[in-house]
Amino acid sequence: MELAPHDIIATTTAVGGEVAHTAREGGIHVALAAERLGTFIGIPITNTLVTSWVVMVVLIGLAFFVRRSLSVRPGNLQLVFEELITAVHTFIRDTLESDSQARRFLPLLLTLFLFIFVSNALEFLPGIGSLGFYRGEEFVPLLRSVNTDLNVTLALTVIAVVVIEVSGVMALGFFKYTSKFLNFSSPVNFFVGFVELVSEVARLVSFSFRLFGNIFAGEVLIGVVSYFVPYILPSGLMAFELFVGFVQAAIFTLLTLFFIKLATTDVEHAH
Repeated sequence: MELAPHDIIATTTAVGGEVAHTAREGGIHVALAAERLGTFIGIPITNTLVTSWVVMVVLIGLAFFVRRSLSVRPGNLQLVFEELITAVHTFIRDTLESDSQARRFLPLLLTLFLFIFVSNALEFLPGIGSLGFYRGEEFVPLLRSVNTDLNVTLALTVIAVVVIEVSGVMALGFFKYTSKFLNFSSPVNFFVGFVELVSEVARLVSFSFRLFGNIFAGEVLIGVVSYFVPYILPSGLMAFELFVGFVQAAIFTLLTLFFIKLATTDVEHAH
């Protein structure tokens, strides 16, 4: 990895704000795009990418820890995880009305939820957004909340949309599924199909910008409040933003589930 010369490791004086932090000369600096730390074989390495690696390490470590603790006579921790997974599986099965489909999509939906929620939760740890270096007059944090990068939320959206469309094709067949969008039987059906096609494309925007906008706005708000009223309001706002992070992870996952249900349902036989 290559870093720009004369970079100085430093910490900001702002409390809990990586997208809105105190500049060297004073005031608040808001960075919309993720900051580039350097390059690796020509690939740009951003601080949100590094944080996403940290999130993956946390989730993989948690998976190994839970896996090693499994036993025929479960302990309290194993019982908690089993009850949670069972409840989620039951909800997915009731929504999709199929146990086989619930088993198929459970790993994906749980992964989406856990990745988004853990990414949102880690932003409040010490060092996230406050440890970094100065590149000239600009402070560049080494770690930044993952979902404040539109590239990340767009990538998650692309994964969700591809799964939705492929699931619809596999469940209904290619021609029957595409007839939802390209229906030339009548002008009304053609217009309805066109609206459906536009709504499918709009998911790329709504999914990605909803998650990005809520998390980014929360970080900016915390940064601004920390600058003007430090040590008083930020703690309460952080607790609220942690709740918002959980809600946004749940919304993203639930919308993915519901759109899978719509994509795999035959309109002609739907109740």
